[in-house]
Amino acid sequence: MWLLKAAIFFTLFAFALNNQQTVAVKFFFGTLWQAPLVLVVLAAFAFGLALGVLLMMPRWWKKRKAARRHPADASAFGSSKSVTDNPSTYHHGL
Repeated sequence: MWLLKAAIFFTLFAFALNNQQTVAVKFFFGTLWQAPLVLVVLAAFAFGLALGVLLMMPRWWKKRKAARRHPADASAFGSSKSVTDNPSTYHHGL
């Protein structure tokens, strides 16, 4: 596992070293941001990640509130047991 993590790190590190050219990002009303390409890519990734988390927050809160309201249904949200853990649900044959 450490070898995979090291390979990913060195791949991203090489990407960062190869993309040090300054690029210009043009926004509305003539606003311009100049930064190295790797920082622009990192900023776009971070923005997308933050936007995704923010858009998912209402759904997470809704499920959390429902789990608190109905503790019997909470096992469906956080339990590691599957339906097949119950021996009465086993089917023999195909």
